[in-house]
Amino acid sequence: MKLVPGIKIDNIVYNTPFRSGQSLADKVAGHKTLLLFLRYYGCTLCQYDMLLLKEQYAKIHAVNGQVKVVLQSDPKLLAEELGSADVYPFEIICDPDGALYRLFEVNPAASMAELGGDGVMEKIKAAKERGLTHGRYEGVEEQLPAAFVIDENMSVTYAHYGTNGADIPDVDEMAELLKM
Repeated sequence: MKLVPGIKIDNIVYNTPFRSGQSLADKVAGHKTLLLFLRYYGCTLCQYDMLLLKEQYAKIHAVNGQVKVVLQSDPKLLAEELGSADVYPFEIICDPDGALYRLFEVNPAASMAELGGDGVMEKIKAAKERGLTHGRYEGVEEQLPAAFVIDENMSVTYAHYGTNGADIPDVDEMAELLKM
């Protein structure tokens, strides 16, 4: 089902690198939540987006919001790579088989050329300047990103399907979306 504002989604039970059987409905209680669909942890662009979110997460807390990053990464392998649950101030939802991507129609690009649209090369350059490098390949390489805000009742208040690999809200925009 393609998400649009006004749709109420059913509860999702998911795994993180360090916990299994987590309930999204329980986690959104009292918070607007932004679900940020990226590719996988080894993706340089995704690492960069997650690093920026980590560095600026106080902006999310300031509006009583939270972000959950959805990756096509295996939870056990990601747990080994991260080492501890407190590496990031946000929860990572592991979806190695892409079930959530399919459920919400977060589709891949038709080609790698389509994935590499406006802003991608600039982000990759910035990531490399920060010392980030590509890691393990997982999931669908052409996967496009998406961002959805859901309220405490699991109703969608914002939906954005990315048109290229860099097409996500920045942290300031995320904070604004979580205030609305």
